[in-house]
Amino acid sequence: MIIDTHCHFDRFNDPETFIAGEERKGNIIIGMTNLPSHFEIGYSHLKGFKHIRLALGFHPLLADDSINELSLFDKLVNLTSYIGEIGLDFSREGYRSKLRQLEVLSHILSILKGKNKIISVHSRRAERELLDLLIKFEIKNVIFHWYSGPVGLIQEIASQGYYFSVNEAMTISENGKKILKFIPRDRMLTETDAPYNDRCNISNVLSALKCSEGDIKNNFYSLVNKLNQ
Repeated sequence: MIIDTHCHFDRFNDPETFIAGEERKGNIIIGMTNLPSHFEIGYSHLKGFKHIRLALGFHPLLADDSINELSLFDKLVNLTSYIGEIGLDFSREGYRSKLRQLEVLSHILSILKGKNKIISVHSRRAERELLDLLIKFEIKNVIFHWYSGPVGLIQEIASQGYYFSVNEAMTISENGKKILKFIPRDRMLTETDAPYNDRCNISNVLSALKCSEGDIKNNFYSLVNKLNQ
């Protein structure tokens, strides 16, 4: 069983064929969306699937141009147990919209506070700020997707009970390999970030991490079981 906790299959050329194939294989795929309107379009197509789930998202790089979709997020939030991709991006690409991102994320986290969801977050160049907001709003069950921040923050993130989803690119880059040395084994999950990531082989991730499918399955279900608590 392959578990992909962060995949943008709605951006594939033929998402229906992809998810049908993964369902037949028994693989677990959590589909991210970049906007609430994207979730609204895809949600009805996935109701019959056992292993495929769609997350409600609001990508930070779209916060400036899509602020009008916040009310739609509020409307849809109770339709799914999965949220993503949300977060902050203070890289050169996202810094100009920093204030808008903070406005959008603060609103979303205020809506999520007290709700039992699994949440995949984007944290590029904003790891400290994002962690502080998650703690402020008492958000549980968070997965830091493709973490690339300071290694000194990893233990603090893990101490909150949060997870890290690892993709193949992280196992190859020097920064990624350095980060992986600090992530606790019981906080590791796997992802592809397809189609935005050219390297999407989870089997290669498992080999690099010296993890088995069973190890990741145990971590994943430890997280999923919290939805019932």
